[in-house]
Amino acid sequence: MTAVAPLSSSGPASSDAAPGTGHDPDGAVTDSGAGRTRRGLTPYWLLLPAGLWLAVFFVAPLFYQASTSVQSGSLEEGFRVTWQFSNYTDALGTYGEHFVRSFGYAAVATALCLLIGYPLAYMIAVRAGRWRNLLLVMVIAPFFTSFLIRTLAWKTILSDGGPVVGALSALHVLDVTSWLGLTGDERVLATPLAVVCGLTYNFLPFMILPLYSSLERIDTSLLEAARDLYAKPATAFRKVTFPLSLPGVVAGTLLTFIPASGDYINAQLLGSPNEQMVGNAIQKQFLNVLDYPTAAAMSFILMALILIMVSVYMRKAGTEELV
Repeated sequence: MTAVAPLSSSGPASSDAAPGTGHDPDGAVTDSGAGRTRRGLTPYWLLLPAGLWLAVFFVAPLFYQASTSVQSGSLEEGFRVTWQFSNYTDALGTYGEHFVRSFGYAAVATALCLLIGYPLAYMIAVRAGRWRNLLLVMVIAPFFTSFLIRTLAWKTILSDGGPVVGALSALHVLDVTSWLGLTGDERVLATPLAVVCGLTYNFLPFMILPLYSSLERIDTSLLEAARDLYAKPATAFRKVTFPLSLPGVVAGTLLTFIPASGDYINAQLLGSPNEQMVGNAIQKQFLNVLDYPTAAAMSFILMALILIMVSVYMRKAGTEELV
C-alpha cells in the first residue's frame, strides 16, 4: 500500500490569504505594495476636508487681502493693483497710535486675566472636589450669551451714577485711577479702564481653561515629595506647581492676547474716540471711508506685528523649554 506524503511547508501559498497580502519565502504573511500604499494615503484623506476648508476660507481670502493692500483707486473709479506699497507706510504713520493702544490694552487685559484666572483655575483643579464640574460650567457659561450682549451689560454696570461708580467714588478709587489717566472725572464709562475691564471679562475664560488643563494634569505625588523634603507650601508652588503649569500659562496668554489685540467691540461700546483701537480704525476704513487698500494694509500690519511678538514670546517661553 502506497503512503501519502505530507504537504511541504514550502508549497504554494494558500488561496485563503487576505486581499493585499502575500507570503514571504519563510511562509509569513506580508502586506503587498497596494495595501501599504492605501494605508499610507489614509492620513492625507483624513486631512483633506480640513485642508479644503482652510484653502477656501483662509488662504484664498488672505491672497485677496494681500492683493487689495497694494491697490490704488476709489470706489467710483475702481481699484487696481498698482503695487502701491506706500499704503503700508501711510497706514502705519497715520494709525500708529491705534496699534500702540491696542497692544497696550491687550497686554494689560492679558495680565489681569492671568492674575484673576490662575487662582481660580488652581482652586478648580486642586480644591474644588465634587464642585469641579459646576465651577467649570460657570466659567464657560458666558459663552452661551452673545459677545455683544455681554459687552452691553458692562456698559450698564459701569454707567454714570450706577452702584459700581458710586462705590469706587466713595472709596476714593476713582481719584487714584483718574490720577493714573485710566478714568475721567467721577466716571468710568468711556475711559481706558472701561475698555480694559471689558476685554478682561470677555477673554477671561480663554485664560482659565488652559490653566485648568495644565494644573489638573500635575502629578500630586510630586507635591507630596516636595512636602516630604520639608518644602514650605510657597516653595512647593514656586518650584513644582508653577513650572509644571507654564504650558497652560503660555497657551492662555496667547489665546487672550491675540484676539484682544484685534478686538473693536469693547472700545466701540465702552470707550470714546480717544480709546479707539486698531480694529475700530480698520472697521471704519472698510465700512465708512470705503478705503479698502488702507484697511487691508492695516490688517496685514496687525497680523505681522502679532506674529513677530508671538514668535519672540514662544522663543523666550516656548513650551518645549518649560518643563
